[in-house]
Amino acid sequence: MRIAEVHIHNLAIADPPIRSSYGLHQPYALRSILELKSDDGVTGIAETYGGEAPAAALEALKPRLIGANPFRLTGSLMDLIGGEGSGDARSQTMLVPGENPLDANPRTYSAVETACLDLIGKTLNVPLCDVLGTRVRDAVPFSAYPFYKHAGGGGEGDDKREDEYGEALTPEGLVAQVRQMIATYGFKDIKFKTGVLDPDIEIETVRQLAREFRMPVRMDPNSAWTVETSIRVGRELREELGAHTGGYLEDPTATIDGMAAVRRGLLAEGIDVPLASNVAVTCFADLPEAFAKNAVQIVLCDHHYWGGMRQVMQLAKICQVWGVGLSMHSNSHLGVSMMAMAHVAAATPHLTYACDTHYPWSQAKDEVVLGGRVPIVDGVIRIPERGGLGVELDYDQVARGRERYAKCPYRKRDDTAEMRKHVDPTWERLLPRW
Repeated sequence: MRIAEVHIHNLAIADPPIRSSYGLHQPYALRSILELKSDDGVTGIAETYGGEAPAAALEALKPRLIGANPFRLTGSLMDLIGGEGSGDARSQTMLVPGENPLDANPRTYSAVETACLDLIGKTLNVPLCDVLGTRVRDAVPFSAYPFYKHAGGGGEGDDKREDEYGEALTPEGLVAQVRQMIATYGFKDIKFKTGVLDPDIEIETVRQLAREFRMPVRMDPNSAWTVETSIRVGRELREELGAHTGGYLEDPTATIDGMAAVRRGLLAEGIDVPLASNVAVTCFADLPEAFAKNAVQIVLCDHHYWGGMRQVMQLAKICQVWGVGLSMHSNSHLGVSMMAMAHVAAATPHLTYACDTHYPWSQAKDEVVLGGRVPIVDGVIRIPERGGLGVELDYDQVARGRERYAKCPYRKRDDTAEMRKHVDPTWERLLPRW
């Protein structure tokens, strides 16, 4: 079997005006779909970050893909796997996921690996998690992922969308948003994006979420706080975010040293609020320092920028050896990434927390999976007993996504520009802000 054709699709999908410490989401999120078609007529697919740079990187790789054996291809591309650098330069402290050139190669490798594994699985009629060989669960739990949000449903002009969730800029608004997500998807955990409003408002929001839903709550301010503020929040929310609840505090402050100082400060007061990271820790080279300094008790994996599914499985084993938990990061995505996340999670024994997902924020109108959106029922995605990822592309929907991309003005994610356009013309991302 050889790869006979390679196709790359640039897509835009509507994204509502949700907030984080990075700023405000644009009306469209950008995604790339990679297709690898074998000489047997079977097609493997993958989804990754979108825009000009990710698509150009995949395009440049075409000569190494055409004619390659998908069983061996990823081994021949190992020069891409390491990426460059570690620490602050490689982190997502100042750059949003998918926009740091230092992890561009692992992101490209991951897309190729996923498409190869999907192609192999479909050819053999074996689910992708069984190609990986270590399936430990048939159903993968995901978390509700609420955000502070302005009014609007995403899209622009004639493509402006209905606002499914409405504005949510108060504790009560967030509770209503989560109630709606749980009613629709049955989530059993909550991952709450913070670092947007005054910490006291966000503390009150977490308290209301914990009281209302009585399920694990995790809080992620994306490095918006000082060490002192982080310790204060951990102190005030020790009952809501403590290890005994299944909660955690994710990237409250910037850098591994900052995280280590927060952990020391909390433990000095007898407070066991675990710290998680997908900002300070984003590659294998970050792990020795992070573990040695006890800066991170949970790592958030992501096969898109860690370098693929098998890299996530290696990360999981390292975390298990060090007694560090594992969760899964998410970005705005469609059903192809949703299924890829589910398959790697199904094959990763040491996945100790429900995974993040932005999937409730995407819309059926944009979905490129044949048959429509991937179902999340009772908070889980079940692995289909079909080959590979278990999904195919709806090419009419792919064409609509390509047309949307061609018409929209966005070619990379820029949350700062969107904040300046709609909220505050002088806005800057300040770290720490509080």
